Amino acid sequence: SELPDPSTESSTVTDTVVLEVSDLTLSGTNRDLLSDIDLTIHAGEILGIAGVEGNGQAELVEAIMGMRSGATGRVSLKGRDLVHASTRERREAGIGYVPEDRHRHGLLLEAPLWENRILGHQTREPNVSGPLIDRAGARADTERIIKEYDVRTPGIDVLAGALSGGNQQKLIVGREMSSEPILLIAAHPTRGVDVGAQAAIWDHIKNARRDGLAVLLISADLDELIGLSDTIRVILRGKLVGEFDPATVTPSQLGSSMTGADA
Repeated sequence: SELPDPSTESSTVTDTVVLEVSDLTLSGTNRDLLSDIDLTIHAGEILGIAGVEGNGQAELVEAIMGMRSGATGRVSLKGRDLVHASTRERREAGIGYVPEDRHRHGLLLEAPLWENRILGHQTREPNVSGPLIDRAGARADTERIIKEYDVRTPGIDVLAGALSGGNQQKLIVGREMSSEPILLIAAHPTRGVDVGAQAAIWDHIKNARRDGLAVLLISADLDELIGLSDTIRVILRGKLVGEFDPATVTPSQLGSSMTGADA
């Protein structure tokens, strides 16, 4: 069959601001890891972040998620100030998260799939009933995710570590989409997966964008960024240094901006 194509259809960007980040700064040992970051993402918009790895992408994601202490500036979700909110509170406010490292931040490899369905969503239905974990609800919803997201597994009691990388990633995407987020932060969502899983993940992101989801997409795959994004920003040494239209930009132009060659 043909290789999957990340290209999206016509624009679905609305006027509704979902994520607004202003003056976001994170100090490091010798220099700022992030410096005066300003960005806005609307409902139905995919904002892609391009950059050579190690230029602040991970710190940007972790600062927005509340996983990094010491960040200053403003982060708001649908007008709600999240500066002092915990990671759990940010998730409960409507942020879905596909992490860069699925083994470190996305899964419990020695736990069954249905327990991984609960991970990060342990305060919300169908995973809980009152103050207690709803085992039956979590198991039933895991079955639904496996079916809808085509996770290839003998069953929901299989350990997450036994799945292929592509199936692990589809499980994570399914879990995060199932929480009905208003913002999805997707860091390298198709890294290390086969082309079939890549195509499926792209389709889920496209469909969610069409339904009004705001997406912050971090990727080292320039074709993925150009194909999926409505706008591309370039990060270099912790600063956003360029903004490009995916309809006209070339990988060569992005590469020049990512390395500072066009400065």
